[in-house]
Amino acid sequence: LVSLPSCTRILGPCLTALAVLSITANVLLLFPSWRWSYMKDGLITKQAKQMPGVWGGGVMVLLAAAQITAVGWRCGRSSHCGTCQNMFLSIILSGLALLGSAACFIMSGVGLTDGPLCLYNQTGALKWDYPFVNLENQNYLYDQSLWNSVCLEPPNIVSWNVYFFSVLLVISVFEMVLASLQIINGFFGCLCGLCETGK
Repeated sequence: LVSLPSCTRILGPCLTALAVLSITANVLLLFPSWRWSYMKDGLITKQAKQMPGVWGGGVMVLLAAAQITAVGWRCGRSSHCGTCQNMFLSIILSGLALLGSAACFIMSGVGLTDGPLCLYNQTGALKWDYPFVNLENQNYLYDQSLWNSVCLEPPNIVSWNVYFFSVLLVISVFEMVLASLQIINGFFGCLCGLCETGK
């Protein structure tokens, strides 16, 4: 079994890497087909503009990762993992990371389910909207023939959104698991006396 200090030293860097990937994936969602013009004109899917991968799966997770990493470094230098206050702070920040990654998971799932904002032909008139929201008896995720036939602009917007929202979903699942492990790790750290009571 992995010891509590070793677990802390592993979880911090892992959460840091996942948070950076989450921020990167969300930022890329703002620039479909590597174009700035759609962002400038506000023609971006609303879940991407809300940036759950930046504040939820990114910043909130990075705060916890920084604290966990700091505790892990102290664990590596001595038999103690810091004060109980530091361990408690680690638990609180891990809880916030869990909430942030859960919010990222939910919002990314909605973005994936609703489909992208795009220019499409609605009864002879071109319109910017969400054409896949009200599709009857059809799910665009399982019918790739719709991906390039419905949305005219931005180019390849459906596959762009599907790929990066899927990446955010996967990342947020891993973040939730690791944040939960650190919460459990922190509780055991306090209960088993791996932190100092003074200072």
